[in-house]
Amino acid sequence: MNRLGSSRSPYLLQHAANPVDWFPWGPEALEKAKREDKPIFLSIGYSACHWCHVMAHESFEDPQVAKVMNALYVNIKVDREERPDLDHLYMQAVMAMTGSGGWPMSVFLTPDLEPFFGGTYFPPTSRHGHPGFRSVLEGIARAWKERRADIVRDGGRMAEALQGEARLPAGPGEVTRDPLPQAAEGLKKHFDTEFAGFGGAPKFPPSMDLEVLLREHARTGEAALLSMVEATLDRMARGGMYDQLGGGFHRYSTDDQWLIPHFEKMLYDNALLARVYLHAWQVTGKAGYARIVREVCEYVLREMTDPAGGFYAAQDADSEHEEGKFFAWTPAEIREVLGAEDAEVFCKTYDVSPGGNFEHGKSALWLPQPVDAALEARLAPMRAKLFAVRGKRVKPGLDSKILADWNGLMVRALAEAGWALDEPRWLDAARKAAAFCLGRKGPDGRLLHAEGIGAFLDDHAFLASGCLALFEATGEGRWLMEATVLAEEMEKRFHDQDGGGAFFFTAADHEKLPVRSKHPGDNALPSGNSVAAMVLLRLAALTGEGRWRALGEKTLSAFAPFYARQPRGFAEMLCGLDFAMAEPMEIVVTGTKESRKPLLDVLRGRFLPNALILPFDPEGKAAAGMVKAAPLLEGKALVGGKPAAYVCRGGTCQAPVTSPDGLSALLR
Repeated sequence: MNRLGSSRSPYLLQHAANPVDWFPWGPEALEKAKREDKPIFLSIGYSACHWCHVMAHESFEDPQVAKVMNALYVNIKVDREERPDLDHLYMQAVMAMTGSGGWPMSVFLTPDLEPFFGGTYFPPTSRHGHPGFRSVLEGIARAWKERRADIVRDGGRMAEALQGEARLPAGPGEVTRDPLPQAAEGLKKHFDTEFAGFGGAPKFPPSMDLEVLLREHARTGEAALLSMVEATLDRMARGGMYDQLGGGFHRYSTDDQWLIPHFEKMLYDNALLARVYLHAWQVTGKAGYARIVREVCEYVLREMTDPAGGFYAAQDADSEHEEGKFFAWTPAEIREVLGAEDAEVFCKTYDVSPGGNFEHGKSALWLPQPVDAALEARLAPMRAKLFAVRGKRVKPGLDSKILADWNGLMVRALAEAGWALDEPRWLDAARKAAAFCLGRKGPDGRLLHAEGIGAFLDDHAFLASGCLALFEATGEGRWLMEATVLAEEMEKRFHDQDGGGAFFFTAADHEKLPVRSKHPGDNALPSGNSVAAMVLLRLAALTGEGRWRALGEKTLSAFAPFYARQPRGFAEMLCGLDFAMAEPMEIVVTGTKESRKPLLDVLRGRFLPNALILPFDPEGKAAAGMVKAAPLLEGKALVGGKPAAYVCRGGTCQAPVTSPDGLSALLR
């Protein structure tokens, strides 16, 4: 075992038996590089990454390659999910050097941590125009010995360039609604009219873009916007990217038809997708979207939940050293489970052919055509049988890290879905996960990102967003208090008081790196600044605290020059912009948990993205404390002893109503 053997990270543990003398990121490795005047080889990946496994098998497990690495470099292995700060910093460098990025990420640094050469996957020997990894190692070591001054200069220039990109434009921008319709128009231009989604292969789930389209449709009523959303959600749900037997989405589609996925499953994808399917159900009323929400949530509770309450990070793409083996099928395997007659129906419906649509003659299950109710009734027990048999296969590896930011996204999704679809178990799961992450503290009493790793901006913002969703779903004051504490910590430790506002990704006392960035745009995850802006604006509306609104608006203003130029890269921030430009609707529903249910049922199936919906028992024990924490609850009493709904907007409240029909009339 090398030095990774004591790591908590499943990804680092996968490399603990490599002959490479790996170091985890930390003082020991960094001081060794300086002391021995050696360049650093930094390898960044994650446990569910297929090509990370490939490069490990081809190169890092090869004793001859390891001998070269150990002699010439200080070798550091980093789990990108544990250290998103390092991943973002050096990914920006690789993209600047090569024009693209991805994982595994391979970066060469000076002992001062400045990047001077990088790439992603390197094959073991040169092929198809790609240099072999061993020749790269030897060539860079030769350059380090013979052209040191050039390398140090290039590394310094790259660090300066990254620092320049990390700075926001001088002065705030104008906050207007214009980027929202501009983003919608941009999405129209990139929409794939044949297979849905945006652009070509590979296709990633465009959750945040779809949220923008739903908001613009709600505002304008434009049918084309909703049509793009529905087409994309339908194709993803029918495609191989969706696990047709077990629920949950794989990472992305390798083709433009949503057919063959990259088979890893990530917690954050499923959190974001469950939420957008929920919102699509609220807009359209289509039961199929609610079914996907249920299946995704049940998948997470069944396979991705730790007994202590937190949610695991990911499931691997590979099992038995083969990608997709756990999920793919042959006709013979299906006949063995279902019998000839049912197997013929199932294979025809899910495109399982003798030649296969994937690898090794196997097929990823997908639905080339929609299924009607009668056929679905016949297919459901078949899927259950196949799911049971699949469970006996060797399962993909599980990354059991519990990441506070990803958990925050799942807490938000479960809280919203648990409320809208009236599933108390999901609310309980959201409570447990939030409590677990909030209760896991470092020696200094601060929030942790993962076990032993201090929290970043995203951890605070995403967890605060989840807490606010729990507060609105349950009316339990604890969650508003927790969101407020997280917001205060964000302001204290991450806010840039001097450089144009907004928030840094790392705290003020974080380890010194070549660049301290604000991560402005969305990627696979929403930007922490985007989520923070929405959190602050909603917190202001709930508590009446003007300073939260000012801070949220300052964040929107700081990034306005970015999202005005490139609105599609800032979808999550545009949702916050939409909220800021609207007059949020405040809906308080009074009564006991049981008595207010008919009124809440009116709201569950409605898409009201700029509304604050609060259940409140004015005669309960916690009523006084609730009113103090959320002043908009003041004066919201029962009416004639009956549960009542109060609808307010722009400082003006309608007369309370006590009937579902009366509430429906106020929402028209």
